[in-house]
Amino acid sequence: MTSHLPDAAPTNWVDRHAPRAWRPWLKLARLDRPTGIWLLMLPGWQGVALAAAVRHGLPDPRLLALFAAGSALMRAAGCAFNDIVDRDFDAKVARTAMRPIPSGQVSVRGAWTFLIACALASLGILLSLNLLCFWLGVASLALVAAYPFMKRITWWPQAWLGLTFNWGALMGYAAATGGPPLAMVLALLAGAGVAGASLSTPVSLLPWSPVLLYASGVFWTLGYDTIYALQDLEDDALIGVKSSARRLGAAAPRGVTAFYAISLALALLAGWTGGLGLAFTLAAAAPALHLAWQARRLRVGDPAAALVLFKSNTLTGLLLFAAIVVGGGRF
Repeated sequence: MTSHLPDAAPTNWVDRHAPRAWRPWLKLARLDRPTGIWLLMLPGWQGVALAAAVRHGLPDPRLLALFAAGSALMRAAGCAFNDIVDRDFDAKVARTAMRPIPSGQVSVRGAWTFLIACALASLGILLSLNLLCFWLGVASLALVAAYPFMKRITWWPQAWLGLTFNWGALMGYAAATGGPPLAMVLALLAGAGVAGASLSTPVSLLPWSPVLLYASGVFWTLGYDTIYALQDLEDDALIGVKSSARRLGAAAPRGVTAFYAISLALALLAGWTGGLGLAFTLAAAAPALHLAWQARRLRVGDPAAALVLFKSNTLTGLLLFAAIVVGGGRF
């Protein structure tokens, strides 16, 4: 029996090049399927870019690198937690039966250890960001912890995933708007009373532009994860797992079109509210056309095509990131 997962590319680097003993752990982190890392990272990049564009500047490469590393680590931790919770369901679904936990390649105890290690590494990155970003990161844990249970209690777990995956838009904006790194504040607190004032200083509320960007991302995720869920329609129905794809049924293409239209409208509002002008509006035509292409190509009953469309959302997110950068006006 092959351990290759159906939604991983046959030529993925883990199956081709990673040492055999490492492969279960790399697959637990979904490093054989990097699309999810991109989709978690890109809202953070967009938030960083939006904060810079408002000031007519370019995004900070250091912050982009930190959000890339943090997204890889948090996705690994989130996937481990999801697989721990869903191990019985995953064993009954053809697409997920060979994941490391249900296939017996990784024990539940080992997965918990892996999760904790990834979370601690992520905490190190979070401490290098400012206080507002830190508290936003802490708040996101509630969303992450609740997500695996949503498919049991609501037809719209994809909406909860949207709330979770796009939290980085708020964190990215917060990280780029200044303030000393939290690690520096804690060091001052340990050495002198001066930092007490820093820690007690009220945290400023975010402006509307990153909030609208976050809302845009929620509907974007609701669209692309509905596409992803089309792969499991039959298995989900058999085991009683709920999804937006099952709820919408034959209307899924129309639903995805509506979600994408709302997402685009909110993204434009985010840019306009942040003072981005005509350059942003023109550049936003690129992600809009890509979303329209996805909606037009979507067919219920074609899981292979659904996977291709889902993966193409990496390009959608990059195009919106580029549009925000262009909107900063230094071109």
